[in-house]
Amino acid sequence: MPPPSDIVKVAIEWPGANAQLIEIDQKKPLIAIIREVCDGWSLPNPEHYTLRYADGTQLYITEKTRNEIKNGTILRLATSPTRAARQLLERIQSSNLDSRLDALKELAKLSADATFATEFINMEGIFILTLLVESGTNNLLDKFSFGEMLAFTLTAFLELMDHGIVSWDMISTAFIKQIASYVNQTTVDASILQRSLAILESMVLNSQNLYRKVAEEITVGQLTAHLQVSNQEIQTYAIALINALFLKAPEDRRQEMSNVLAQKQLRSIILNHIIRGNRPIKTEMAHQLYVLQVLTFNLLEERMMTKMDPQDQAQRDIIFELRRIAFDAESDPNSSSSLEKRKAMYTRDYKMLGFMIVLENSSREDKHECPFGRSSIELTKMLCEILQVGELPNEGCNEYHPMFFTHDRAFEEFFCICIQLLNKTWKEMRATSEDFNKVMQVVREQITRSLSTKPNSLDQFKSKVRCLSYSEILRLRQSERMSQDDFQSPPIVELREKIQPEVMELIKQQRLNRLCEGTSFRKISSRRRQDKFWYCRLSLNHKVLHYGDLDENPQGEVAFESLQDKIPVSDIKAVVTGKDCPHMREKSALRQNKEVQELAFSILHDPDEALNFIAPNKYEYCIWTDGLNALLGKEMTSELTKNDLDTLLSMEMKLRLLDLENIQIPEAPPPIPKEPSSYDFVYHYG
Repeated sequence: MPPPSDIVKVAIEWPGANAQLIEIDQKKPLIAIIREVCDGWSLPNPEHYTLRYADGTQLYITEKTRNEIKNGTILRLATSPTRAARQLLERIQSSNLDSRLDALKELAKLSADATFATEFINMEGIFILTLLVESGTNNLLDKFSFGEMLAFTLTAFLELMDHGIVSWDMISTAFIKQIASYVNQTTVDASILQRSLAILESMVLNSQNLYRKVAEEITVGQLTAHLQVSNQEIQTYAIALINALFLKAPEDRRQEMSNVLAQKQLRSIILNHIIRGNRPIKTEMAHQLYVLQVLTFNLLEERMMTKMDPQDQAQRDIIFELRRIAFDAESDPNSSSSLEKRKAMYTRDYKMLGFMIVLENSSREDKHECPFGRSSIELTKMLCEILQVGELPNEGCNEYHPMFFTHDRAFEEFFCICIQLLNKTWKEMRATSEDFNKVMQVVREQITRSLSTKPNSLDQFKSKVRCLSYSEILRLRQSERMSQDDFQSPPIVELREKIQPEVMELIKQQRLNRLCEGTSFRKISSRRRQDKFWYCRLSLNHKVLHYGDLDENPQGEVAFESLQDKIPVSDIKAVVTGKDCPHMREKSALRQNKEVQELAFSILHDPDEALNFIAPNKYEYCIWTDGLNALLGKEMTSELTKNDLDTLLSMEMKLRLLDLENIQIPEAPPPIPKEPSSYDFVYHYG
């Protein structure tokens, strides 16, 4: 008799028959189990059947994936992938429109399964789908049926290509033209438009050859119409395609794309119809806006890397003009001064600009003058670093700034505000040339703190940085630092050590409570945008992890009853992260994505199985890895825990020491007095 760990109790369904409750021996070949199931219903030809999950995924069970079956799972006897693929191929080429539509609906669902996809592709299924698309409406009389069929056809095509089994380079020019025609229409169905935009984006990102073909059919100007609709999904896919076209543009087309991105029309449409729209910005839209922001600022990279050419008269004229503005009242280039005097005067001026500009209180000593030239150069470098000029967008980042979409020359306006801030801070610090680096550090902090508030306009940003004076920065630093020098005395250190376990327990309970609420995760794929989700949450007694697939992203908690699968916490052997995760080793596209790898973690549990996650963001990654480690009795080591510990410990220390404010705490405890000469003393009443 096989050991209990090799036995899984499941229910198997078949249309029109009572379900079979059986025990699957995981050591027995799958075909033998299917044969026994077929015998139970007297079904001939067991080789024509296989097992699938009865849940929303309907994934096929193979020898490789059978160990993922849990006790209590409901399965379904189904046609084998090979036979199903052959039957669907026949039905989608049928002259009967109803039969064809039903087949395409089923194909759209099954194409997400890698086992079925392999069989369907091996039968030239993708070639058949592309022919159906290329034929357009010529073979259909019912326009409504055509639209519905086309939507399912494009869905199946995208799912099949997403498995990476075949190269995108096999796609024909006729297919590209047909897909582009749907994008270029203004009245096309939303589902068709969304899938067409996604297909074109994948073509651009996966093949340089296809990029050129897509770029010949689609222009950014044509895509702007799709940014003005009320459907945010359509807007997101349109911006994603714009970003892809720009990201993959070769050198000979980079300037053309630069001109398009610099157009006021595109910026205004995004600002008015997306950023200032009446709908909240979803995560994927925020990411695409961030990507567009980075790509736009990357247009400045060439200028950033270009050194001044002394032989370039245009550049020299700019420097001359700067000097003229700064010292216009003092000198006239057409004066009758001798050449030697003018040279000496220019040398003096440029040394002052040395760049040093004349301030409103120019009577101060030279050592207090703000070096305008040096300040401008260093400030420009700083702003380029803050805005990631020259860097590729980070896959997991959503940090876009609305104010940069409010002006055609956002960087220049940003610089003008910041150079005025620098001059103001210089005066507030009463700085000299020796304080230059200190001033720049304060200015960086003023800028980054103001940006973190996400001002909606450059005017709002200007107001915020002006409020962050040097004295305010000092106050913020002091409050955040918790006056570390004052908290190093032995009594305070001892108090902190006593409080820390209580604070860590509080953090642990918060993490476990968040796991009990649960989190929605996107299904793992090399393609970023998907509408498939799964949910995981911890039972209230902290003994079981419940999880299962969802049709859409939930707006709140998902009930335990809706989650079909579970893992006892006692079965968890380890939690691994990053490149050590099984799904990072198996999926090469994900493994090469550093940002995705940083959000990946896996639960390894008995018997030799893994539940793989990619967190939606860094915060959820820290919450889940901390919570899982807490469940296993291990240390919580995330950056979030360190920050929470510092914050809560600081607050608790300040509360407990509130009564000792302005009282100096001694470095050492007071000395113990000598023992009395006699203990023969008592207090007498009366």
